[in-house]
Amino acid sequence: MKTLHLTNCWHAESGGIATFYRELMRQAEVERRQIRLVVPGAEDGVGTHGRYGLIYTVRSRPSPFSPGYRIILPPAYLHRHGLIRAILTQERPDLVECCDKYTLTYLAALLRIRRLGIPNYRPAVVGLTCERMDENMASYLFSNPLARAFCRWYMRRLYFPMFDHHIAVSAHTADELEHASEGHRVRRGVWVRPMGADCRLFSPLRRSDASRQWIESRWGAPEGATLLLYAGRLAPEKNVELVIETMRLLEQRQNGRFHLLLAGDGVLRSALERVCMRELPGAVCFLGYLKDREALANLYANCDAFLHPNPREPFGIAPLEAMASGLPVIAPNSGGITAYAKTGNAILVDPTPEAFAASAITLPESVTLVESLRQAGRATAERFDWPAVASSFFQLYEELYAIVQGAPEGGTAPAFYSTYPVRRGFRWES
Repeated sequence: MKTLHLTNCWHAESGGIATFYRELMRQAEVERRQIRLVVPGAEDGVGTHGRYGLIYTVRSRPSPFSPGYRIILPPAYLHRHGLIRAILTQERPDLVECCDKYTLTYLAALLRIRRLGIPNYRPAVVGLTCERMDENMASYLFSNPLARAFCRWYMRRLYFPMFDHHIAVSAHTADELEHASEGHRVRRGVWVRPMGADCRLFSPLRRSDASRQWIESRWGAPEGATLLLYAGRLAPEKNVELVIETMRLLEQRQNGRFHLLLAGDGVLRSALERVCMRELPGAVCFLGYLKDREALANLYANCDAFLHPNPREPFGIAPLEAMASGLPVIAPNSGGITAYAKTGNAILVDPTPEAFAASAITLPESVTLVESLRQAGRATAERFDWPAVASSFFQLYEELYAIVQGAPEGGTAPAFYSTYPVRRGFRWES
């Protein structure tokens, strides 16, 4: 079986979605599966990934909202000589997965109704939901009743019906699809599959006095200070301001006892650096994007707590990597992170600076609590190790392909199916 995956969430410093596809391609190599990835780039191109994988790059324009990202636009598949149409004609994958809600969605519909001009070709078409449209809208554009109503209309009319079936990375992201699934004639299932963490790379075994001393020296932390870590993009949807506000409270109450490290880059970095230089001099250090994964793993294992500020996180790979490293996690009690973060393996609190600061102060005072969180967090992460997670996706792809080809439904049951009610005297059809 050959699968082809398209996403706009890809560049040299991109986050969770790119991590997922890299791990999927790594597992494809282990299982000897043919896999193709189509991503945006500065120029058209193709590169190999092991013996079984290819990565096609489609020349695309920069994203207006997220510098560093590019967007594949519809002409790449609508035009008769478009590169994506050529790739599909040549590869003829059994299953096509789109991880995008905006510019690639209509490709799925064209494949379903055989309107791309590829003779005798009808793949299974799957939508992968790694984020919520309503939350992205609130972060980058508008957060009001009209914007929320538009998102509900768009998801129901212009996204959900374009695919044969859907996969969501958490119950939190699937919830938006459940509302969108109402009123459709075609029966579509929504399966929930989590993301993962590399439990071989991220490990408590990396913790050492020498590594701790190097980090303190390299990043200007006072000896004996509690090291707090945030790792992720510095972007509007990440709610990073909560981490800064938490540090402001800690400085007021525990001057000099805490030191904050931010590993990541993004559009908010310059503004956040100015605030910290003015109001928290010497207490916060911006590390930028860490290309060296070994360095990141050492950082996780040798800090004292991981602060995850986003109350609307779709899933949260970074806090799971922190757990794999034996690093206690302080996070909001909402969003996709609650798919794996519970009382006992993490500290879940209201997403306020007061609650985060109180939790951070508690940790250095309780050796027993810290050790319990370390052990429970590592045990949790091991259940989401990437090889097992990626393999479960391939198993689901096979099941979905069989269903689209007309085989009896079996295997893993979906979280829910679309519904087809009669409302206000007419029937919705999609």
